[in-house]
Amino acid sequence: MIKLIVLDVDGCLTSGDIIYSASGEEIKHFNVKDGLAISAWVKMGFHAAIITGRESKIVEKRAKELGIKYLFQHVKDKESVLKKLMEKLEVKSYEVAAIGDDLNDYKMLRYVGRSFTPKDGVKEIREAVDTVLTARGGEAAVREMIDILVDENDTRDQFLSLWL
Repeated sequence: MIKLIVLDVDGCLTSGDIIYSASGEEIKHFNVKDGLAISAWVKMGFHAAIITGRESKIVEKRAKELGIKYLFQHVKDKESVLKKLMEKLEVKSYEVAAIGDDLNDYKMLRYVGRSFTPKDGVKEIREAVDTVLTARGGEAAVREMIDILVDENDTRDQFLSLWL
């Protein structure tokens, strides 16, 4: 059973576009379907973490909105950060699923028990993961991943009962 999901931001929770306003503020576009699924995952008692190579106040705000307790930004070695978090949460690699889209996610994705990439993940990642999703990054790819995990965990009724 998967107990922890690990999310990359740019290219997974977002399209990967980096947009700046005229005043230099960074703008990110998040998919509401991803948000609903992530918050449901957390409400069901599972863990969620964001491990990202960039740093952004916007990501901090989004994590807080969704109830994601574990946020790691400006990370160079995602696998190392993940291993420390797993130790803290007392979960094994086969109880962890992760989504990533580019080379900086490779080692982390190869370490976890269940790995995903959006449809537009880079070639090396698409070849390395368990599942290439049908959705592109920022277009509910994380929702698709969570839907798969909910079914694999046999928790669909619990997931639906949060909303129906």
